[in-house]
Amino acid sequence: MSKKPLLICVVGATGIGKTALGIALAKAFNTEIISADSRQFYKDMSIGTAVPSPKELDAAPHHCIQHKSIFDSYSVGDFEREALLKLDTIFTKQPTAVLVGGSGLYVDAVVNGLDYFPSIDKDIRSRLNETLENQGIKALQTALKEVDPLYYKTMDSENPRRLIRALEIYRGTGKPYSTFLKAKAANRNFDTLYIGLTADRPIVYQRINARVDIMMENGLLAEVEALYPHRGLNALQTVAYRELFEYIDGTRSLEDAVTEIKKNTRRFAKRQGTWFRKNQNIHWFDYMSDNTDIIAFIKEKNTLK
Repeated sequence: MSKKPLLICVVGATGIGKTALGIALAKAFNTEIISADSRQFYKDMSIGTAVPSPKELDAAPHHCIQHKSIFDSYSVGDFEREALLKLDTIFTKQPTAVLVGGSGLYVDAVVNGLDYFPSIDKDIRSRLNETLENQGIKALQTALKEVDPLYYKTMDSENPRRLIRALEIYRGTGKPYSTFLKAKAANRNFDTLYIGLTADRPIVYQRINARVDIMMENGLLAEVEALYPHRGLNALQTVAYRELFEYIDGTRSLEDAVTEIKKNTRRFAKRQGTWFRKNQNIHWFDYMSDNTDIIAFIKEKNTLK
């Protein structure tokens, strides 16, 4: 029986060095990269989502990155289907592919398949959107924390779309969102090897703070100002854009907005850590590890299968 193709998943907190490692692996295994960063799908958002530089994108073939407009509807289910089709194509040419991203839900969708939920009355979502508009995101956070603390602990609680989705499932079914999460993985035609990058929390936070400063120097505010007329779109309900929209609205100072971006990004990194730590299949490496050591580890693990 022939060996299955191998998907190498590079995961970890934002700003930890996943992009550089993914490129090194793609070069080492002469293959291609699929991005699983849900913020980098949109071509209208580049600075605030830390899209790889043109030089990095040229270093190895990339897929599912800056390929959608903010006006497009693009769900995790759409991503799962597109990524699997890309993998089928890559695996006809190479026995290995690389998936890179810190969006745990999107990585899980490719590796394990999506969870399936019952249809919910649209009026429930409408009422939740009214709550968001009238009472703010904290009202949604408080409500979800009360009814589904398990899911709240691992989700991106600064993302109103995720909050509303979880709450509408609960209110439409009477059961917490977390009870619908898949217990059995989908059957895939490839094997998976997880490589995680990690660092002590102060180092992660320091890298995040520095990265936000660089984003501002590179023109993040101008990027957000250009997108401001479309600030209600789902794609723009994310860190860096939301805080600067508030600055443009006049509800906070620029200095305060930048401080809030750093704080919310650090919170997001903490939630990423919580999500990935529950995956016992991840092989963790310090962010300063030599790429050659990681490549040697992957070759050894793949040989033993």
